[in-house]
Amino acid sequence: MESVKTKKTAFNAIHHILGGKMVEYAGFEMPVQYKGVTCEHETVRSSVGVFDVSHMGEISIQGKGSFELMQKLTTNDVSKLYPGKVQYSCMPNDTGGIIDDLLVYKISKNDYLLVVNASNIQKDLDWVKRHNSFGAEVTNISDSISLLAVQGPKSLKVLQKLTDINLKELKSFSFTIDELARIPNALISTTGYTGELGFEIYVENKYAAHLWEAIFEAGKDEGIEPIGLAARDTLRLEMGYCLYGNDINDYTSPLEAGLGWITKFTKDFIYNGFLKIQKEKGVTKKLVGFEIEGKDIPRHGYEIWDHHHQIIGTVTSGTLSPTLKKGIGMGYVCFESAKDGSEIFINIRNKPVKGIIVKTPFIKD
Repeated sequence: MESVKTKKTAFNAIHHILGGKMVEYAGFEMPVQYKGVTCEHETVRSSVGVFDVSHMGEISIQGKGSFELMQKLTTNDVSKLYPGKVQYSCMPNDTGGIIDDLLVYKISKNDYLLVVNASNIQKDLDWVKRHNSFGAEVTNISDSISLLAVQGPKSLKVLQKLTDINLKELKSFSFTIDELARIPNALISTTGYTGELGFEIYVENKYAAHLWEAIFEAGKDEGIEPIGLAARDTLRLEMGYCLYGNDINDYTSPLEAGLGWITKFTKDFIYNGFLKIQKEKGVTKKLVGFEIEGKDIPRHGYEIWDHHHQIIGTVTSGTLSPTLKKGIGMGYVCFESAKDGSEIFINIRNKPVKGIIVKTPFIKD
C-alpha cells in the first residue's frame, strides 16, 4: 500500500531555518516547538507570538441555497451572522455526536467560509456535500490558503503597523478583507485559540513568506517569537477550550461538552431530535475542568476516580499549566460527580492524585 505523503505548509522552509522541532500532525509536518514550550507559552501571555496554523481547512459555501445549507448543518443560528461576522459552531452527526467544531465566516450574502480542523477536512467536505440538497456550491480551498495566528497583548500594536485599517474597531469574532503588509485581500479576523488579544490572517500561499517577514519585522521591538503547536495546546487548555479528537468527537454531544451556548433549538438543524431529548432529560456525563496540586501531570486517557477510588470518568486533556505551575485538565465524569468544588482523584501511574473540579477558564482576567 502506498504511504500518504506528509503535507507541508507554505511556511515549512521558514520553520526549518528557525530550528523548529518538526513533527507529523494531522497529515502535515508542523513545528511542535522552537525554544521551548514554557517560554513560548509565556511569550504569548506577555507579548506576542506567531503560529503557523495553515494546516486548518477552509471550505467555501457559495450561491443560492448556501444559507439554508449552513442552517441545516450547524447547531448555531446562522441567521444571526452578517457580512464581517464570525460564529463558532459545530456540525452534529446522526447520533448526537460532533462531526467537527468550526468557525463560520459570512463573507457576503450567499457566501460563507468554513474553517475546520485539519484532521477532519475530507470528512467534513464529504458530510457537507452529502447533505447539500440546496444547490449550494461547495469548494475545498484549503490547499490554496496560508493562515497565521498572531496572538498576545501586543498583537494589535504589531499588526497596526502593517495596515491603514483601524484594528481597534474590529470587535471580537469579526473580520475584514483588506490590504495588510501590501498584500491584497487579506482576511484579518479577531479570532484565536489562546484567550489573548489576537488575530488570524488568511492569505494566498504566494504571499505567505512575505507575510511572515513583514509581521516579524513589525514585531521585532515587541519581543515577537514563533510559537509551536505544543504551546498552542497549553494556551488553549488554560482557557478550557475544547480540542477535537480529545475533548469532543463523534461520540460526545455538544450539550455534554458544555457547548449548549452554540446549540440553538430556535431553528431546525440536522438530527436535532436526539439533542432536544438530551436537553429535556439531562445529560448523563459532563465535561469538567480540574486542578491538581504539585507537579504530577494528568494526561489524555487517565482514569478519574471518586473518593472511593471508583472510576467516574476519563481525562480528555491535561498538562502542567505554565501560568499556574500546577496540573490542570479536562475530562468527562458522570453528571452526579460534576459539581464544582468536588474532590476527585486522577489515576497517574497507578497512584491516586487528588484534584478539585473547577470552573473554566483556569486563568482569569
